[in-house]
Amino acid sequence: MQIKFLGTGGAFDVDYLNSAALLSFRGKNILIDCGFTVFTTLVHKSLISKVSYILLTHLHNDHIGSLPTLLLYKSIIEKSPRPVILYQSEQFKQQLCSWLEPQLKDPDKYAEFVPLEQVEGISAIDTLNLHSENLQTYAFVFEDETRLVYSGDLGKPEPLFERLDKMPIMRTCVYHDITFNAENTGHTFYKKLLPYISNYEIFGYHCDPTKNPSDNPIRLVHYQPGLMA
Repeated sequence: MQIKFLGTGGAFDVDYLNSAALLSFRGKNILIDCGFTVFTTLVHKSLISKVSYILLTHLHNDHIGSLPTLLLYKSIIEKSPRPVILYQSEQFKQQLCSWLEPQLKDPDKYAEFVPLEQVEGISAIDTLNLHSENLQTYAFVFEDETRLVYSGDLGKPEPLFERLDKMPIMRTCVYHDITFNAENTGHTFYKKLLPYISNYEIFGYHCDPTKNPSDNPIRLVHYQPGLMA
């Protein structure tokens, strides 16, 4: 299991690109999120052909903004098989398709939609309302010989770590969105993650790394060359 980030910035941190990652997991290459900078990044890094599965944490533009372009490119330019979009619930699938239809007309022509529950080793944690009111969001847990956790966007980390604490003991690495502004309630203020660093290996993403305070002990993905694509 190997994760490589395509960007680590927030919605407006264009210098650091939208947070998204390519995960190699049990023979599958999974793109996690596809914000408005992701398609360009995949092309520039010659990684677009590797995308065969897609997982989306939620439907904000910095997480799905270039998904239609990616799907069209895979079909028209690459002429490759339809990538598989793994969906967490029928409601989430319908919301996504409603967003895609004005741009693709028939989303099923460009992507194969498969319930996430059919893929062994991946589970979604429902984080409704924990990023934005009435917005459906998800965190993901990937398990093989180790456990990898991808938070999505969370304003409150407690429900995620409560779930992790109940899981069987396994080496666990958590990639968690982070903010250095306590007034940003849509993401997790870094001090809220400090109670968990003794039990979990945690890396922060979805932030401007230049704002990192000197008392933050959490490593940022942006400064880890081995985690960047």
